[in-house]
Amino acid sequence: MTDTSVTLSPNAARRLHKISEAEGHPVMLRVAVDGGGCSGFQYRFDLVNAADADDLRVERDGAAALVDVISLALLKGSEIDFVDELAGAEFRVRNPNAKSSCGCGVSFSI
Repeated sequence: MTDTSVTLSPNAARRLHKISEAEGHPVMLRVAVDGGGCSGFQYRFDLVNAADADDLRVERDGAAALVDVISLALLKGSEIDFVDELAGAEFRVRNPNAKSSCGCGVSFSI
C-alpha cells in the first residue's frame, strides 16, 4: 500500500541507495513507533529486504521506507530524513505531531 502522508527526504533516499549498494541488494528502511523511551514513544529503525502485506510503502528516487499501519497514526505528516552531523549519522523522523522530544530525538510525546 502506498501513502503520501509520510515522506522520505532526498538524503534518506541517497543513504538507502548507499546501504543497498554495500549490501549488494536492495534494502528498505522499516520505521515503527513503540511505546517507551524517556518521552512516551520511541522510533525504531530496521533495514529489511521485504515488506509485510499491510505495510505502507513510502518511496523516493527508487528508495523505499515501510511504515506499519499502527505506527502511521503517530507518523502522519512526518518526513523520514538522514542526517550526518559531528555527533553522528542517523535516520531521523521530523514529526509535526510530536509535542516534545528528548535531546537525542529518538523519543517523543504526543
